[in-house]
Amino acid sequence: MPVPTQEVKLEIVNAATGKTLGPRTVPGTGGVLVVREFPEDGPARQQWQIVPVLPARDEQVYVIRSTGDREVLEQPAAAGGGVRREAPTGRTTQQWRLVPVDGEAALYVIESAADDTVLDLDLDADPGTSVEDAVPVVVRAYDEDAESQRWRLVPAEPERVSDPALRWARLAHWNGRQSWRLSSSAALRPAPGATPSFSDLLLVLDRFGSDQEAGGWETEGAAPHPGAQPGSFAGLGARFVAGTAGTAPADIVALEPAKGVVSAAARGDGTFEDEERVLLSPAPSPNPADLWTLADITGEGRPGIVVLTAAGVRVYFQEEDGTFRAAADGPALQAFGHGDQAGGWRVDRHPRFLADTTGNGRLDIVGCHDDGVWISLQDADGKFALLADAPALRAFGHGEKAGGWRVDRHPRFLADTTGNGRLDIVGCHDDGVWISLQDEDGVFAEPLYVLDEFGTDQGWTSSEEHPRFLLKTIGDGATDIVGFGPHGVVVARGLDDGTFERSQLVLNDFGTAQGWTARKHLRFFADVTGDGNPDIVGFGDEGVWVAHNRGDGMFGQAQLVCRGFGYDDDAGAWRVGHHPRFLADITGDGRVDIIGFGGPGVYVARNLHRRFRTR
Repeated sequence: MPVPTQEVKLEIVNAATGKTLGPRTVPGTGGVLVVREFPEDGPARQQWQIVPVLPARDEQVYVIRSTGDREVLEQPAAAGGGVRREAPTGRTTQQWRLVPVDGEAALYVIESAADDTVLDLDLDADPGTSVEDAVPVVVRAYDEDAESQRWRLVPAEPERVSDPALRWARLAHWNGRQSWRLSSSAALRPAPGATPSFSDLLLVLDRFGSDQEAGGWETEGAAPHPGAQPGSFAGLGARFVAGTAGTAPADIVALEPAKGVVSAAARGDGTFEDEERVLLSPAPSPNPADLWTLADITGEGRPGIVVLTAAGVRVYFQEEDGTFRAAADGPALQAFGHGDQAGGWRVDRHPRFLADTTGNGRLDIVGCHDDGVWISLQDADGKFALLADAPALRAFGHGEKAGGWRVDRHPRFLADTTGNGRLDIVGCHDDGVWISLQDEDGVFAEPLYVLDEFGTDQGWTSSEEHPRFLLKTIGDGATDIVGFGPHGVVVARGLDDGTFERSQLVLNDFGTAQGWTARKHLRFFADVTGDGNPDIVGFGDEGVWVAHNRGDGMFGQAQLVCRGFGYDDDAGAWRVGHHPRFLADITGDGRVDIIGFGGPGVYVARNLHRRFRTR
């Protein structure tokens, strides 16, 4: 686990005893610290915040501060003395290093910045008259075999913002009459004043749903992720939201095997036209293995369709009437397809992207095959170049010689990490983050290992369970790495040179420790408030939760903003894999709304931020 910042309240637990660091309860002991049990019916466990000392030296040091009285952890003045809580003074005896234990993702040695001694337990101490079974905390020389010198940082429960929901409960009377009263329930509702807020759910279209009456839709291939970047591919049966005219409001787009690419146009008021419009007729025998995407391919403001077929890449450009025509009679490029003649690319092994790798405004095709990274650049005429005789980079591939990268464990990204307008290749392998920088000639350098975080060795077990993203958490800042880790939201700030600062746990929410799982929940980033900074969005049990970006790349506690689109029955019983959900501007006001494809059809919750609100 990365070092939590001062934003996260946590408990400090000793690995040898399983007891929590805190003050003694015996009168007259002052600020002396011990580890002890905290029974459920007793006082609350001591919580701490870890505050970086700025500016950082070669090795970051921290102040460990109590959340209640804001006193800090201080080394004893004399040898053999106990560690205490004291008022902050800025002395080095109040500063500590957090050194990860090798091979243990969540354990640390807490080392004094004054003399390199470490926190330990005095296991031989006389407990005296105490009945709390406490063990004094001292400092000693480091011993790699001493488990008592290892500490676990346990984030506190998240402080979410919501209100309990009320229900009408039946009352029975002695005379057989019945009446009703309001009573509390386990369900939650958005708190008044939550920012941003959304309207209640409204069924706006009785089609595109999983129920038979709504079309019996089922995704046969890859499904678009709600937080995926433009140019991500989807399979037959997929439903998503995109601007078919290149601008907001966004329309419903669906890949129907019998009809092809169909659309329901947005009316601009949060609803959609009843009539389906066929944008592109299907091939005579549509293949479920084909992958589709809708994106502005040429940079001219109008979307095109790219399909990865068995024969290769097929490209369709938009006509004036909004329909699409093929760019050529055959494949535009005999590559990146699932047929042997097009390279034998497989969804479970070979990720493929549409991205502007050179900064010229046109999307190129990039894929990671067994032997490495292959790239086809798009020229000024909209044509894709033939592949070279060798990969652009013999790395980030499925084969062992190219690194042994696995789709289910090792996410890969294209992002500009240096600010030069060209995309670099970034990947999270078992041991952490690797990056290959692209120079001004379009050549990718040998990958560099830049960060020991975000890998399976640090507890990020799979790409699905722990989503990771490369984005700017500050609108005009550098590209950061952000992910939903085992303990919550983790950020590694970009330094604009292809490297990153130490990762930090910045929010004790949206992680598996707080009950979020890929099987039940969706988590991603979107600018919900329209301030230019990405917020955290999670479709949880009770509904939609948003952690607002405060403008400095840090996030506030999550707010329940919509009681719908969630896993619980009270929130609609929405299921991952069956009920796609997205955030997109379907009204044209510049702010994203929530759109979900449920069983009966399409549901919408409009963004009410800065609008008159009723309840």
